[in-house]
Order: sequence, then C-alpha cells, then structure tokens
Amino acid sequence: MILFILRRLLLAIPIMIGVAIVCFSLVHLAPGDPLVSVLPPDASADLQKQLRTLYGFDRSLPEQFFGWISRAVTGDLGTSIASSRSVTTEVMKAVKNTLILAAFATLIGFFFGSLFGFVAGYFRDTLVDKAASFISVMGVSVPHYWLGMVLVIIFSAQLGWLPATGMGAGGSAAWEWDWAHMKHLMLPAITMSVIPMGIISRTVRALVADILAQEFVVGLRAKGLRDFDVFRHVVKNVAPTALAVMGLQLGYLLGGSILIETVFAWPGTGFLLNSAIFQRDLPLLQGTILVLAIFFVLLNVLVDILQTTLDPRITRG
Repeated sequence: MILFILRRLLLAIPIMIGVAIVCFSLVHLAPGDPLVSVLPPDASADLQKQLRTLYGFDRSLPEQFFGWISRAVTGDLGTSIASSRSVTTEVMKAVKNTLILAAFATLIGFFFGSLFGFVAGYFRDTLVDKAASFISVMGVSVPHYWLGMVLVIIFSAQLGWLPATGMGAGGSAAWEWDWAHMKHLMLPAITMSVIPMGIISRTVRALVADILAQEFVVGLRAKGLRDFDVFRHVVKNVAPTALAVMGLQLGYLLGGSILIETVFAWPGTGFLLNSAIFQRDLPLLQGTILVLAIFFVLLNVLVDILQTTLDPRITRG
C-alpha cells in the first residue's frame, strides 16, 4: 500500500510540470496586451517600457516561464496587474470560497445521485426506474447557468425566500457558519449539484443493475440473507467506482464553476478567472489556473488512494 501511494505521488509530479507548461503557453498565446488595463491611453513609450520590465514581459517566453515556475514553487505567484495585490493571497481566498461551494454541491449531488441510482438499479425496467433515469438525464442536459437564473427568478425575485447573489449580507466575502450565510450558499450549491447528481445517478444505476445480476448475489439470497445484508454487499462493490466518480466531479466543480459563480456573484475561483480574463491580468490568470490544476491532480491522487483502501483488488492488480 505504501509503495502504491508513493508511485501515485511520483506520477503526479510530471503531470503537474506538464500542466504548468500548458497553462503558461495557452495564456501567452491569447491575443491582446496584458498591460492595456493599467496603461492610460496616452501612456508614453518610457512608461510602457518600465511596466514591461517591472512585470518581466520584456524577456523571452522561456525566461518568463522559468522565472514564474521557480517563484511558484516557493509560493509566490506574482502580483496582479489590475489590483497590484499578491496573486497567491487573491487565489487562496477564492479557492477557499470555491471549496465551500463545490463541497456542498458535491455532497448534495452524491446523496441524491446515489439515492436515485440505487432506486433505479433495484427497480430496473419499472416506472420508478424510468422516473429516476429521467431526472438524471435532465440533470445532465439542463444548462446549469440557465437553471441558476431560473432559481433566482423563482426563489429570490418572486418568493423572496433566498438571496440572489453574493456570499454574505451586504456583499461580504467573509464566510461564517450561520444561517444568514447558508442562505446565500443554497441556490448556487443546488444549481452546481445538478450535473454531478445526474452523472453519479447513471453510474450507480448501471453498477447496481450489473451487481444484482451476478452470481454471488444469487448465492447470498440462496443462503437466506436478508435484503439489508445483500444491500450492504452491493454497496461495498459500488462504493469504489462511485467514490472515483465523486472525486472527479468535485475536481470538475472546482475548475468549472466560472458560469455559476458569475451568475450568483460568488467570490470564488470562477469569478476570479472571469475578472482576470476580461482584464487580461496574466499573473492572476496563470496563478488561478495553476492552483486549480494542482488541486485537481492531488484530488485524483487522494481518490486513487481511497479507492484502493476500499477495494484491495486494485493493489493486487
């Protein structure tokens, strides 16, 4: 088991290096001048030269990359062009907010996805299966940003039950574990949970239907085991794959929440990326993408380890 963990961690290192190269290259291939947001229209050539030297844009791309990656290893992701604040500080604040939103969305999606999946798998080819499968397909098919706007119209504009935007009262970006802040979390978390709910539901439904048709389940029932005991064996066999899917969905939510966070003005990494793209803030854009990519890689390593713990056959294989 220890060797398995070490192997997974070592394999993650070249992946992170490759992610850093791709991240840096793609950002610099995008058209536009990164200093356009801070330079006045009548900026002199000397001022432009000074700013380019200050941010290192006067050097070649390989020099910029190695300088950026050597500082990133020490935790320094540079300085934001638009706000002149530390990119590391800005990204860490946003990551914390996105983690809160993504974790709640994943829990909601995993709970209801597993519930619908088990129900559909146990009652396959019945009306209950068709209803659960319809909900799952709708969850995957409906655009989440459109669903977010619909929920805002219904529960905020018309009913007035929940706040429409922000993370706290008065636009506060400081999170507190109280009902006032939880109300701000509910609409974006529900909107965000719809896609993982549909994916997990379809996955669990297929797994449960396949496991129930296997010989060992028939043998367990022939031995006289109660339905609950059979259910426990089914859960043990479904758990590793369901956990892997949940981990991947959490990773996708961390990096793919830009539309939802923009709709709900949630101050997370998606909202930060949106601002960095429109302001052409290269240091902020690079830093945010790199941190999200590293989180995704580490999350996959963690899921592999947990999956192996639940299913020792993976290590033996």
